[in-house]
Amino acid sequence: MQPSGHRLRDIEHHPLLTENDNYDSASSSSSEPEAADKVWFIRDGCGMVCAIMTWLLVVYADFVVTFVMLLPSKDFWYSVANGVVFNCLLVLALSSHLRTMLTDPGAVPKGNATKEYMESLQLKPGEVIYKCPKCCCIKPERAHHCSICKRCIRKMDHHCPWVNNCVGEKNQRFFVLFTMYIALSSVHALVLCGLQFISCVRGQWTECSDFSPPVTVILLVFLCLEGLLFFTFTAVMFGSQIHSICSDETEIERLKSEKPTWERRLRWEGMKSVFGGPPSLLWMNPFVGFRFQRLQARPRKGSPEFSV
Repeated sequence: MQPSGHRLRDIEHHPLLTENDNYDSASSSSSEPEAADKVWFIRDGCGMVCAIMTWLLVVYADFVVTFVMLLPSKDFWYSVANGVVFNCLLVLALSSHLRTMLTDPGAVPKGNATKEYMESLQLKPGEVIYKCPKCCCIKPERAHHCSICKRCIRKMDHHCPWVNNCVGEKNQRFFVLFTMYIALSSVHALVLCGLQFISCVRGQWTECSDFSPPVTVILLVFLCLEGLLFFTFTAVMFGSQIHSICSDETEIERLKSEKPTWERRLRWEGMKSVFGGPPSLLWMNPFVGFRFQRLQARPRKGSPEFSV
């Protein structure tokens, strides 16, 4: 029982931090406005490799669509229309990927479990609060600790290595857009592959591509496999994310069968809270709220993320 009359639940029963504790509070207790002006980046080897692989696979798909299928085509407007649509989808997908990866998912400031901070909360007598023993922070409702980010994340849904970040309260919107645009571009690529195969078979593989027939077949087959895998994965993730938003229940909460202690925002209310405002085309725009920053990397001590 703490002197202020409230109760602090801590699994490992770590004491509250004091002013004399050796903790880098200058870098971890920054205010929300300051955190919003910084680029978030997780220094995780597996996540960075997966993110780079994602970009390389997208670049490969763009290469095959542009140089194997569209540029050799004799139909000028067919090439222009499909080239513009496909590349626009890829730009939106990669932009959404970057916003997901470089946006703070809703990390709780480290080391805020101090006596001074507890007193500033003005808690009611007997009120229960939770402290994370791993990052020494007061855990808000629905926050969970990520072992890779080494931070507690508000409304954490899951940690995705393909975006090298957690999907949480502040970047879920961009993750949904990323899965949607990748799924759409995968469908587009698969349709173009089908039309290209038909064209090549009818022309007996003589003028359907600037590459030799064996190379063309290999490139198209690999693109078809990539498109099928990407579409299956992103379509499932997109559906699960929309379901989570509409039911106001994260994947972690569903797996743990946590009983909701919060007032749920169902369906359109949940969509509005994630995408912001009433339904509009701005929901589809990954550039909303983007501001150019001066980049000056400052790695945080004892943390996997870069504060930029």
